[in-house]
Formats: sequence, structure tokens, C-alpha cells
Amino acid sequence: MSSELMNQSHIQKKFSADCDQCFGLCCVALPYAKSADFAFNKDGGTPCQNLNAGYRCNIHTNLRNSGLRGCTVYDCFGAGQKISQVTYSGKSWRDSPAIAEEMFNLLPVMQQLHEMLFYLNEALSLAEARPIYADLQKAIAKTEQLTDQDPESLLNLHVPAHRALINDLLLQTSELVRAKVKKNMEHSKYNKKLKQRDLMGANLRGANLRGANLRGVLLIAADLREADMRMTDLIGADFRDADLSGANLEGSIFLTQAQLNSAKGNRKTILPPSLSIPDHWLH
Repeated sequence: MSSELMNQSHIQKKFSADCDQCFGLCCVALPYAKSADFAFNKDGGTPCQNLNAGYRCNIHTNLRNSGLRGCTVYDCFGAGQKISQVTYSGKSWRDSPAIAEEMFNLLPVMQQLHEMLFYLNEALSLAEARPIYADLQKAIAKTEQLTDQDPESLLNLHVPAHRALINDLLLQTSELVRAKVKKNMEHSKYNKKLKQRDLMGANLRGANLRGANLRGVLLIAADLREADMRMTDLIGADFRDADLSGANLEGSIFLTQAQLNSAKGNRKTILPPSLSIPDHWLH
């Protein structure tokens, strides 16, 4: 395995949820409404009825069949354990009720910072981004510094302003990675359709999307079977119920496991080596 692939695998591991080191924050802090993704309503700050005394989910292995598939596609990017073990030094909201509300309010802030770190570190692992390595390293150091602040400072942080700075670097990375192949899309019959950014239910079966910029595109329930999505920018693309069966996503950038978990696919779907085929694709 090349050093680049090892780096990306390490990034996936470093910025993945470690529930054993977290006090079930996502199961308490986050609200959700009864829908196709959630079987019941839950208010923010209220523990889920399936959260046990050990801060684990009683039905973790059966969430999709229990009407809670929304839980299977949430990713804190490791923010939960950072808050639990570093920010609050192992103090839990159950044992220290006075910090509970603050801890819950902190989760979305830390989650966004960790998400930025995930993308920045991936960018730094890409050979094509070498011209901006120094800027990426500075951005990583600054973002890590922000995550180490005290709760009050973090809650007062203007996250959108910092995200705008990070997004500029990620856009530069995208342009560098796609430089050799993005001409593929200039005269593509799909180019006009992709500019709509809303492709819910779109028929893109077998589409040549190599080098496309799909960041933030709504692809809910889209048919992407056998699509060529190599070297595509997939940051923030909404793949809920999209069919990726047989699609080729090799070399795509800024794709997360949570995005894949929200989609459909099969054993023939080609993924970047650092990502895994979700269990529900195999049944």
C-alpha cells in the first residue's frame, strides 16, 4: 500500500466516531422529527429511548430495521470523543448535570471543526495539492488550535467565517485534482444538467461524470448505476437513496463513509480504498 493510501486510511480512522470514548452525545444532543429516517420524534437535549446506562445504543446493529436509518448516516467526525475526553476531561453529562446543556450545544460546533480537519487532512494527502501544502498545514494547525479552546470560546466562535477560509483551500484542492480530467465535462451532455445542482431522482445511469464538480449537489434517489465518477469532487453531495450499484468512484475526493451509508450500492461499486462497502449494500 502506498503512503498516500495509508495516510487516507489513517485520516478515516482518526476522524471517525469512537463510541467507547464518548458519552452518547449524538444520542442526546441532537433533535429529530418522525420521518422516513426516524421512527419517532426526539427533542434536543433529551436522551434517545434506546440509549443505555453505558452510553451505548441498545439497537445499534438493528437501527435501519428499527426505522432509525438516520442514525446510521450521522458522522460526528470524532467530535464526540474529543468533547467527552478532552474538552471536559472525562466528565459526563449524567454525572455532572451542570455541564450538560453546554456540552450538548458544543457538539455541532466541534463536529463542524472536525469535519473541516477531515477534509483538510485528505487534501494534504493528495499529491496534486502539493502547491498549496504549506497553506493546508497552516489551516490544519489553526483549526486544531480552535478545537482545543475552552467551551465558552468554542461556543462564541463564528464557525461560518472559519469555514469560508477552509472552503477556499478545498476549492483550490479540487481544481488541482480535477485539472487533467475536468475537460471531460466541458462538452458533456450532462454538463447543463449538473449545473442545476438539484438532481433528485435524475437518471444518470452509465453517465460519464469523470472530473465533475458535484459538491453540494442533491442526488437524492438518483440513478447512478454504472456511472463513471472517477476524480469527482463529492464534498457535501447528498446521496440519500441514490443507487451507486456498479459505479466507479475511484480517485474521487472528499467522499465520506456517511455519504455511502445513506446510499444504495452493491459489491460491484468501486470505492476509494479507505472507504468500506456498507453492510446494507450486501443484503
